[in-house]
Amino acid sequence: MTTLASTDVLTKDALTVLQPGFPGTSAPDWLLRRLGEGLASVGLFGRNIHTADQLAALTAQLRAERDDVLVAIDEEGGDVTRLEVRDGSSFPGNLALGAIDDVDLTRAVAHELGRRLAECGVNLNWAPSADVNANPDNPVIGVRAFGADTDLVGRHTAAYVEGLQAAGVAACTKHFPGHGDTAVDSHHALPRIDVDLETLRARDLPPFLAAIAAGSRSVMSAHILVPALDPERPATLSRRILTGLLREELGYDGLIVTDGMEMQAIAGTYGIERGSVMAIAAGADAICVGGGLNDEDTVLRLRDALVAAVRTGDLAEERLADAAARVRALAAWTASAARATEARTDIGLVAARRALTVTRGEGYTGPVTGAPFVASFPPVANIAVGDETPWGLVGELRKLLPGTEGEGFTGDAAGEAALKAAGDRRIVAVVRDAHRHPWMREALGTLIAARPDTVVVEMGVPRSTPVGSLYVATHGAARVCGAAAAEALTATH
Repeated sequence: MTTLASTDVLTKDALTVLQPGFPGTSAPDWLLRRLGEGLASVGLFGRNIHTADQLAALTAQLRAERDDVLVAIDEEGGDVTRLEVRDGSSFPGNLALGAIDDVDLTRAVAHELGRRLAECGVNLNWAPSADVNANPDNPVIGVRAFGADTDLVGRHTAAYVEGLQAAGVAACTKHFPGHGDTAVDSHHALPRIDVDLETLRARDLPPFLAAIAAGSRSVMSAHILVPALDPERPATLSRRILTGLLREELGYDGLIVTDGMEMQAIAGTYGIERGSVMAIAAGADAICVGGGLNDEDTVLRLRDALVAAVRTGDLAEERLADAAARVRALAAWTASAARATEARTDIGLVAARRALTVTRGEGYTGPVTGAPFVASFPPVANIAVGDETPWGLVGELRKLLPGTEGEGFTGDAAGEAALKAAGDRRIVAVVRDAHRHPWMREALGTLIAARPDTVVVEMGVPRSTPVGSLYVATHGAARVCGAAAAEALTATH
């Protein structure tokens, strides 16, 4: 007869496998209390970060309670930034790095990003994205991927992992087994990838193998249904995928982290309590929750659900203990990992400049010299990016051309409205993934027909045919991408 561990041990293990969020820019009392009871990880989001000094003080506050706490963040650079959520990232993001295709540069960018995180006390980064962006209409990956070519994605994923971890920050390669061929955002619903096993093995899995070979300390599961691997359960809840494929077949021995459990792909289908139990049973080791749900009640509900599942036999006690042990092992690695010292503070802008693609149209009339009117055509931001992070060109162009003004336009009449607002000023039109938005392409057509000297800047995936007198593809909408584009638009040589 097997005797279950004491409630204290089970409770501690259940807390250990959680990676919760919390409100505010300092740690609430309840969070500090749970760290004392066994909680081993916390997740940081934009709401927790105001300045680098404030973030360092926050992580010091956490470590005063538990010195080996895992402090995680979703800091991909590029469009997805938490460290610079209010100003835009100093790093151009994965698509830009893939467009350059210099693995040494990717490694150096990841190293500098890791150095900045480590300096602030963050030691686990939910990055990089190893997804192969096979579906050009993908609403959630896009510029977050290094590209659509498997080999390219694989070599840059490995370089990113190496650079980040050389700075003492654990990488979390995502979203296993690959989120690139989806047309649905898993924040809102459960995506389904209907391709055969041969395609998955040839296209989607190799970048994860490259990450494993590079020593990625953690891997994040995707909330996607892949019938070729498991026709019933999404990857995060699938033993076939997490244990059978990732652990046993691919030989991965690091920490498996779930994507955010409050995302509707899980929360709206299984509920977060049942989903969390199923994820640990399937082979996940850490439950990420806190992007949307960030209160003590969520932590207690998940803790109690895991303990109850062990008591009822729905979750093996050994599986929970193994998961908790893997969390502690990663915490031990981060505590002993070497920290980077050499700073390369300008490397993000260097990379953003190299990522630009500039096409001069037949009607090219020279660089932008007078203060222009910037007409932005923004899509609805996906939740991973968030709508609080600024993007575009107005601020960066204004630094070079004082008096620059701009406005955003959406919908079927966006082009006409932009023309009216611009008056006689030269127009710089800024789009993002124009290939996915017919209204954007129509607006560009309206502008160029009326004003052939219109300049077009594409800050998403540049799949549309270049148009305008000057067309600049930045391969991302980070702050440094805007700075590099502004330089290109005003260059006189």
